[in-house]
Amino acid sequence: MHATAEETVQARLVLSPHRSVRLRVTLTYLPEDPLAVRMAFPSEFSLDEPADGPGEGAADIVWVFARRLLSCGLEVPSGIGDVHVRPGGLGRRTLVELRAPEGTALVQFDTADLRRFLWRSRLVVPEGEEHLHLDADRALAQLLG
Repeated sequence: MHATAEETVQARLVLSPHRSVRLRVTLTYLPEDPLAVRMAFPSEFSLDEPADGPGEGAADIVWVFARRLLSCGLEVPSGIGDVHVRPGGLGRRTLVELRAPEGTALVQFDTADLRRFLWRSRLVVPEGEEHLHLDADRALAQLLG
């Protein structure tokens, strides 16, 4: 059985320059997907309305993106496309911007929480050793469905 790194942290969804709401975010790193991290947000923060309406049993919204993007974004603005990460708040905060057709979300994290999670992920698979954990056959099978 492979070890994973998982941590639930408090973050803030920025609604305007003067308004934000707290939310819990679960960060996950899986050695079978060694280049990626996952951020799971509670379903009530989705911009998409579920087909069966809001409420119980709705699955978390999960964003998957490069571990390296998260790591670099702690130091300098990073990212292209749907996910951007940048330092904020004199280095004590990190901003993650998530872009989707439904809209854009800006989530603020304590940088220390993200550093701790990344440190734990590197205990599972050290940076530079991701290629040792890639399963090309499984990835190809998933791609071809």
